[in-house]
Amino acid sequence: MFYGTAVWDPWLIVGQIICLQCSYYLTLGLFTMVFLGLRVPRLSLVYFFDYATLTTSTFTGWCVIASLLFSSLAGAVYMIFLVERARKCLDFSATLYIVHLFFCIMYGGWPSSMAWWVVNGTGLAVMALLAEYLCIKREQREIPMDRFNSRV
Repeated sequence: MFYGTAVWDPWLIVGQIICLQCSYYLTLGLFTMVFLGLRVPRLSLVYFFDYATLTTSTFTGWCVIASLLFSSLAGAVYMIFLVERARKCLDFSATLYIVHLFFCIMYGGWPSSMAWWVVNGTGLAVMALLAEYLCIKREQREIPMDRFNSRV
């Protein structure tokens, strides 16, 4: 962790975005498998990207909502290690959800469900705020000076 002057490195930023996006979708797949594995006969990408599955009228819809929200919590933890800076957490969270919106549009069209917007907006807020909090806590830790003392 280097906190000196900011160096513009677009390849690092793209790499961080790709790692965060992949980690988010792997976690979303894990939580979807845990919550929906016994409820549906076959898991597919429809539970990731189709806005019609995000409904509050069925138990399956609530399981999809829970997997999305738990994935946003995990994404905040991933940002501690991938982004490392509190002031960048909102940018990376918004980028993740904008890319997710793009994938949803490509898969099932423009999300017209209010539940989809509420769940993803809540997920964005939870991920950004929790990641900022955790990164601030990590940045404010004391630096141990024991390893710098020389033994003479």
